[in-house]
Amino acid sequence: MTVFTDLSVRTGPTPSEATPVEIETLGHEQAPSVFGLTNEDFPDGIGISNESVTLTTHTGTHMDAPLHYGPTSNGEPAKSIDQVPLEWCVGPGVRLDLRHIPPGEAITTQALREALEHISHVIAENDIVLIWTGADKLWGTAEYLTEYPGLSGEATQFLVEQGVRVIGIDAWGLDRPVTSMLTEYANSKDPSALWPSHVYGRTREYLQLEKLANLGNIPAPSGFTVICFPVAVSGAGAGWTRVVAASGDSVFPPAIEPK
Repeated sequence: MTVFTDLSVRTGPTPSEATPVEIETLGHEQAPSVFGLTNEDFPDGIGISNESVTLTTHTGTHMDAPLHYGPTSNGEPAKSIDQVPLEWCVGPGVRLDLRHIPPGEAITTQALREALEHISHVIAENDIVLIWTGADKLWGTAEYLTEYPGLSGEATQFLVEQGVRVIGIDAWGLDRPVTSMLTEYANSKDPSALWPSHVYGRTREYLQLEKLANLGNIPAPSGFTVICFPVAVSGAGAGWTRVVAASGDSVFPPAIEPK
C-alpha cells in the first residue's frame, strides 16, 4: 500500500507571502451572464464557476529553476521551469532533520553530514534532499518570512556535487532570511553574503523546492519517493508545484484490469 504525504502549502492570501495574492471568484450565480445567458438557461439555475488569481511564480510551494539564479549555469543558458527534465522531478527522498539550527543561522556542510550520519544515509545520485527546519509551523504568520535557518552556499555545493538535483526546504527560502543576509552584507560589504545557495546555481544547475510543509508527517527519513512536477510556465524562473512524498511497497498502484 502506498501512503502519500502532501508536502505543499495552500496557495492564497496570507501574511506568510512577501507579495500579495488575490483570488477573484466568478460564482455559479453570476457565471451565466459571461456567456450572455441567464440563470434559467442553465441546469439547476446556476452556471459554472471560475477564479482569477494574481500571484508570482514564487507564491506558495514552488520549484526554482536555474534561470532564477542567473542567465547561465555552468557556462550554458540556464533552464527555465518549462525546460526542466521531468525525470529530475521524481526520485528517492531523504529528510534531514535540522530543526536544532536557530532561525537566521546558516545550515553548514558539517550540519548536513551529522544529519546524514544520524539516519545512516549516504547521499546517492538523484536523491531529492528535503531540509526539515520546522518553520512550516509558522505558516499563516508574518514570522514565517524571517524565523528560519537557511542553507549555506558551501552546503548547497556539497549536496549538488554528490549528484543531488533537487533540494527542498520547509521555509520561505533555501537561503537564510532576507533580513539576515542584508544585515550581514551591511556589516561586511561581502557580496558572498547575498543568496549564496541561489548564486551557486550559476556554477552547477540544480532545482530548489521552497515553502514545503508537513515533512514531519513522512513516516521515515528515507525510503520514500518525492514527486514534484512544476507547472510549465513558459520562460519563467519558477513554477508552482504540488510536492508529494510516496511511502510504501509501490509508489504507483497497479493498473486496474478492465472487466
